Amino acid sequence: MSNIPDNFNQIDRWKTSMLLYESALKSIGTKIEILNNEFIHVYGHTPIEHVKSRLKSPESIVKKLKRHGLEVTIENMVNRLSDIAGIRIICSFTQDIYQIADLIAGQKDITVLYVKDYIRQPKPNGYKSYHMIVTIPIYLKDGPVDTKVEIQIRTVAMDFWASLEHKIYYKFEGDAPASLQAELKACADMVDILDAKMFSLNQSILAGGTEEKE
Repeated sequence: MSNIPDNFNQIDRWKTSMLLYESALKSIGTKIEILNNEFIHVYGHTPIEHVKSRLKSPESIVKKLKRHGLEVTIENMVNRLSDIAGIRIICSFTQDIYQIADLIAGQKDITVLYVKDYIRQPKPNGYKSYHMIVTIPIYLKDGPVDTKVEIQIRTVAMDFWASLEHKIYYKFEGDAPASLQAELKACADMVDILDAKMFSLNQSILAGGTEEKE
């Protein structure tokens, strides 16, 4: 976001930064909606169940900067944080996640900065999701500004687990009892089994439908 004029005061820079993040969410959200509609038009179904977007609150931004030992400045916010603007895509099956990620990465005006694949390499507590940090140009009167957005792609079951893990994390301030952590990890293993079984069942349904037509 180096195109934000230096002569802006702190309030103007803050407002411009948040405008950019909000605009980036809208731009990528529109792209995902178009991809979703195209799937429905071409294939009669879509791998996307639903999409959520969120903008970090000022309080959350300040807390995260301090947690990482960083001075609370707009420069640090823009340059050091990658998840101020976030989009979460919930899909039906694990296999859909990589298809969706490839489609997003294939958009000409989206640049993938890096990927964290917590599906092939889950976190120790069992967390699974596919994270992409991307930039998209937002056009202001002084020219385009590449703006970062974090995209998370996960299945319905993964999202349910992650929501519970998030509540536990904040309830115990990141220090949940060992017994609770063990239960959570066991649930993550069950999510793996459920996702695999649901995919297998769906494949059987599709194969059955093909056989009936033949």
